[in-house]
Amino acid sequence: MLPHVNRRQFLQTGAALTATTFGFRLEAATAAARELKIARTNQVQSVCPYCAVGCGVVIHTSGERVKNARPTVIHIEGDPDNPINRGTLCSKGISLKEFVVNDRRLTKPLYRAPGAGEWTDISWDDAIQKIARRIKDTRDRDFAEKDAQGRVVNRLDTVGLIGGCTDTNEINYLLSKFRFGLGIIPYENQARL
Repeated sequence: MLPHVNRRQFLQTGAALTATTFGFRLEAATAAARELKIARTNQVQSVCPYCAVGCGVVIHTSGERVKNARPTVIHIEGDPDNPINRGTLCSKGISLKEFVVNDRRLTKPLYRAPGAGEWTDISWDDAIQKIARRIKDTRDRDFAEKDAQGRVVNRLDTVGLIGGCTDTNEINYLLSKFRFGLGIIPYENQARL
């Protein structure tokens, strides 16, 4: 009569027989399987860019300090030390890595001339110059010193400014100084500064 063998004993015996029968040494494979994909990555704390909640994320990257290696994001997870989300992320936050590591993501400015059907690559310097020129031209043309009743308003209603939820308080402060300096009234920011 055969001895009673439970499932665990059967699998352990089968693995041992396979290893000895075919000459496999499983120690190296077992050790490699236990190492996490984030074991040799650099960790950077950041904020999820999707909404105004400001959930903390930990971004694991590799390749920053290696010659002939392209830096890339390996993994993004919720920051367990963040008091806002305590390591949890919503469905959009969980998909953050696919947003960052995406072959369709734009990494340089594109410009489409008036009437043109195609976008062309331009440098960041050219893009900033074009934006600055358009803001200046619009302000020169549309700036209102007084309203219809003759009251001093010093405003520019034809330009709007959009801030983001991942901006720091310092950035939001500078954005408000910038917009007030130009007289821009239309403003949207999830921080509502």
